[in-house]
Amino acid sequence: MATRLGLGLPQNNHYEIGRDVPDVARAAEEMGYESLWVYERALFPTATSQGLYDIEGLPWPDSYRGVAEPLVTLTLAAAATHRARLGTSVLVAPLHVPFQLARALASLDAAAGGRVVAGLGTGWSLDEYAASAVRPFGERGKALDEVIDVCRAVWGPDPVSYEGTLTRISSSVVAPKPARPIPILLAASNRTARRRLVDKADGWLPLAMGADQVAAQWSELQDLAAERGRVTPLRAVLRVNATYSAKAYDGPERSPFQGNVDQIVEDLAAYTEIGLDEILVDVQSSTRDAEELKDVAAELMTTARAAGV
Repeated sequence: MATRLGLGLPQNNHYEIGRDVPDVARAAEEMGYESLWVYERALFPTATSQGLYDIEGLPWPDSYRGVAEPLVTLTLAAAATHRARLGTSVLVAPLHVPFQLARALASLDAAAGGRVVAGLGTGWSLDEYAASAVRPFGERGKALDEVIDVCRAVWGPDPVSYEGTLTRISSSVVAPKPARPIPILLAASNRTARRRLVDKADGWLPLAMGADQVAAQWSELQDLAAERGRVTPLRAVLRVNATYSAKAYDGPERSPFQGNVDQIVEDLAAYTEIGLDEILVDVQSSTRDAEELKDVAAELMTTARAAGV
């Protein structure tokens, strides 16, 4: 059985968001992509000592210089599509007021007919936390816990009541409700985060860091779920950040998912035996415009299906 494929939407600043997002979303759905995805980058600091992903000396990529707000982007995609699921990979949950985020996701899901997938994480950028976080960076795990709990409460039956550190909801009607329970996926990378995932979430959002490593972590998560008595199965959506080029990359030490479509699909194939539910491919940072993004997306779909991916 072929792996379900999703596509990253054009959020970066070299795209015309109002025109290109609906255009790419509509085309991707017609190509057979089963989901459309956005990510969150709140700002691009021009003077910071913190490297990308908190790795010392690793520069932030130019593609982060102006990333469209994720839920606005998904709303544009929702209005242009009918079937594709609409996911976040990921929203940095502690940058959002929990109650407002829960209502925004519920409204989007109601409008889209039950297609939203809420992928959440804690983030890593100190500058983003300084600008907009609702709790300090050191409390990011607790902030994520409260976001999840508030979402579950707000999306549940009325009257809604909740008492937390940031959020207090007295007995209230909160509408609209999601069209169906919105799945919450987490980008969990350590033991504490994995326990949160098993106890509170519906699935996992791993980054493609090597097929063997992803397979080992997926096995560990399933073992942890059994250990903690989880009944419902976990789902997993792999995120692939690809660096596309029209010609095959033949330089030294090719990075995974770097090169032409054949090379990207060859790398994808290594993940198909792990048992993941879906693979999200994001090529927007390496395509010139929406037309090239659509062309590459179409070639990726055709080549992947021909290769049994």
